[in-house]
Amino acid sequence: MKLHRLFSLGALALFPIIFAGLLLAQDKPAKDAKSGKEAPKLDEAEMMKKWMAAATPGPAHKALESQAGEWELATKMWMPGVDAPTETKGTASTKWILGGRFLQSEVTGEMMGMPMTGLGITGYDNFKKKYVTFWIDSLGTAMYTAEGTVDAAGKVFTYYGKMDEPATGEKEKPVKYIHRLLSADKHVFEIHDVGLGAKSKVMEMTYTRKK
Repeated sequence: MKLHRLFSLGALALFPIIFAGLLLAQDKPAKDAKSGKEAPKLDEAEMMKKWMAAATPGPAHKALESQAGEWELATKMWMPGVDAPTETKGTASTKWILGGRFLQSEVTGEMMGMPMTGLGITGYDNFKKKYVTFWIDSLGTAMYTAEGTVDAAGKVFTYYGKMDEPATGEKEKPVKYIHRLLSADKHVFEIHDVGLGAKSKVMEMTYTRKK
């Protein structure tokens, strides 16, 4: 049995338990966080409708479609006090997972003279109405998360998050990620250290679709 099939069966098995918990919660009067007033109860059909709406991929997920594929990767990294960036090459393989709910990107390359492999997951949270992303790699033990939006043209995604800097001891530094879709076959991902002001860009990764 394939792995995705196991996940599907697991989700189906868990759903009745989760839904039963929601029904039990309805027996207790819930209060609105802002007004303090008792929130209206929902019937089972309405609860199921809201659950499925939050769980179903839609147009916001389709906006990520052009990021899927096999890519050549060119990375520029700016070190503190150095004007010229360090340039390296790599590859990325990005595919839809979990029924079109998330994009999974596996990256191989080099950073600071060391080989690097990384894993990124990006999606759209229907309930929060925000794009969400996280990143982990072989050069650290941190998990980087961020939330963001896309412009009206659906071409520029902007995420905000926080990161620690072990080299300086700084924790929860604000960071901004900008993902520019230049065409169906080329896009650029930027990392900005917000605290650096006008020269905030510390990394730029250019993705060119493999032919």
